[in-house]
Formats: sequence, structure tokens, C-alpha cells
Amino acid sequence: MTGNIQLLGDTLAKAKSEDRAALIAYLPAGFPTVDGGIAAIKAVFDGGADIVEVGLPHSDPVLDGPVIQTADDIALRGGVKIADVMRTVREAHEATGKPVLVMTYWNPIDRYGVERFTEELAAAGGAGCILPDLPVQESALWREHAAKHNLATVFVVAPSSKDERLATITAAGSGFVYAASLMGVTGTRESVGNQAADLVRRTRATADLPVCVGLGVSDAVQAREVAAFADGVIVGSAFVKRILDADGDEAAGLAAVRELAAELAEGVRRVP
Repeated sequence: MTGNIQLLGDTLAKAKSEDRAALIAYLPAGFPTVDGGIAAIKAVFDGGADIVEVGLPHSDPVLDGPVIQTADDIALRGGVKIADVMRTVREAHEATGKPVLVMTYWNPIDRYGVERFTEELAAAGGAGCILPDLPVQESALWREHAAKHNLATVFVVAPSSKDERLATITAAGSGFVYAASLMGVTGTRESVGNQAADLVRRTRATADLPVCVGLGVSDAVQAREVAAFADGVIVGSAFVKRILDADGDEAAGLAAVRELAAELAEGVRRVP
């Protein structure tokens, strides 16, 4: 079975044709349980998300803030495995027909095996992988197998990235570029910051790939702010926090993430 990079591209293009940014949600696999995580992703799609990133929980998520670290810890203590991540991707995609990516640090893939990981992700209907800590200059093996299985390779750029570096990253990537809105770890913030708009502008100058902005977006007002200049708005910690705040009440957690997705889906529409 082939991966769904084309579906990812079509989804981003459709949002652009509707004069809006795409809404991209992030939720870790296995949180609060494997079944609960799958249900949460379906709820987010039901609320209006266009694309979902499934996080592969890691014991040392250095780029993630305390909210996602808490969720990862819950998933890992629950015994989540890469097989559960693949199952999450498969069931979420099969239920919705929408693009699902995996966001992961490099170490789990390296240990699992690049060929095995890409083959299984494609078989699950995955659209690609976001690799925040894989240096572009060390990514040839991954990109070879990802391309073989029609999977997107999404790299992360930051406000500190120089223009020459941006050009190198965008030349190697596919699907879209993940633009970190500010320096630091994931989490909700009161302001997304002006650095994000400049980063999107500089990144677009190097390639035709869509540029999607994450880190710090937590409500419809911020989503609208980012949608004014980005092709996609990425929201993670705010969804995770809704589930944590439900304190084990699965129905309440699902209702909360569905409601947040609906609010954000309105926010990404570029209206005056």
C-alpha cells in the first residue's frame, strides 16, 4: 500500500482554494489510552480539523512543553508501542478519509528501522512524518524510503534559521514546512509573536511548499491571526490540555476537543 502524500497536498490546496488556512491538530498516540486517543482524533476531525499529527510518545521530548510531556508520560506508562501508533493512524484515516501524519523524534525510528517504519506507516494510510530533530544533512536514508512509499517528509524551521539554511531545508522537505512560531518548547501562549509572519515570508521565498505555523496557538483569535499569513495553523497543547482537564471523563474530553476544533476551524477562515 502506498502512503497518502497526495491526499495531504490536496487537502492543503483545498483549504487555500477556500481562502483559508488548514487546521492541523496534534494529539499523542496512547493518550489517555490507545482507544481513547483514537476516539479523540476522530472527535477533532469531526469538529473541523483538516489534518492530524499523531505524536509518537517519547521519554525525553525535549522540544515539547509540560502539557505534552504529561500526555507522553501517561501514554508511555500505559505501555504504548509503535504498533499502537500505526493502529492509531490506520483507524483515524480509515474512519475519516483525512490525512494523518506522525510526529516523532528520530531515535525511535532509528531503533525500529527506517524501512520497516516507512513501510508500516504507508500501509496504515499515513500521509508522512514530521521530524523535528532530524538534521537535513543526515536525512538521506529517511527521505529515500519516504519517497519510495509516497510519504511526506516535513522538517521544522525556526525564527533563528538563516535564509541559506531555510533554502536547504525546504529543498529537502515535502508536504509542507512546519514553521515554529517562536523559540522554545510547545505550549499555549497569550501571543504567537511577530516572528512567525517574518519566518513564513522568508520560508516561502525559498520554495513553493505550504508553510504551516505551530507552537503557541491555542484559541480562535490566535488561529485567525496566524491564518492571515500562513497556509496552515497547527494546534497541539490546547487539545491535550482539554483532555487532561477532563480528568478521566472520556465523554467530557471528547466533547471538549470537538468543541475546540470547531472554534479553531472558524478561526482559520480569513474573514475581516
